[in-house]
Amino acid sequence: MISILTGDIVNSRERTPEQWMPILKEVFEHYGAEPTEWEIYRGDSFQIEIPIEKALETAFLIKATVKQCKPLDVRIAIGIGKKTYTSKKITESNGDAFERSGECFENLKKQNIAIKSPSKEFDITINLMLRLALLTFNDWKPAYSSIVKTAIENPKKTQEQLAKLLGKTQSTVSEGLKRSGYEEMSQLISYYISYIKTI
Repeated sequence: MISILTGDIVNSRERTPEQWMPILKEVFEHYGAEPTEWEIYRGDSFQIEIPIEKALETAFLIKATVKQCKPLDVRIAIGIGKKTYTSKKITESNGDAFERSGECFENLKKQNIAIKSPSKEFDITINLMLRLALLTFNDWKPAYSSIVKTAIENPKKTQEQLAKLLGKTQSTVSEGLKRSGYEEMSQLISYYISYIKTI
C-alpha cells in the first residue's frame, strides 16, 4: 500500500512560479526523485508518491510551505491503495491509489485536503476531522506557516531550537504554534497513523 497525493496551487496566478516553485520542489526532493516519485505539471499541478504513514503530515507540510507566499494555498487529495504499474513518470503510473487520488481530487470543493482509502468508514471520520481542522489551518498567515513548516521538518527540536533556526524569539514560536493549531494537527496525524495501519 502506498499513498498518492494529487494537488494544485490555489491562486497560483497571483504569484510568479519563482516565488513558490523552488521551495515546493525542495520539499518534494526529500521524498524521492523527479519524475519517478513526483512531478509538477500543467504549471501548478503536482503528484507525489508518499509512504502511507507520512501522507497526512506531508500534505500539511506542503500546505505550510505554499502558504508562506500569500495569497497562495493548496488543494490536495490523498489516495491510498496499491500501485500496479510503475512508469518512468509518476503521472503515467497506475493502480487504485492513483484512481482514488484522482477521484478524491475531482470531488474537492470547499474542503481543500481530503483522503480516499479502501475503508469508507475511515474516510468519513478522517474527512470530518480534516474539515474541522482546516477551519484553523486555512487561516495560517505566512509567519505561522513558516513556523509550522520548520516544526514539521524538525520534530525533535525544542521551541528554543526552532526559534534559533527561524531567527525569532521562543515566545513568538510558541504563540505561532498555538495559534496555528500545531498540537491539534500533531494529534490528528497520530490518529491517522494509528488507524491507517489497520486498513
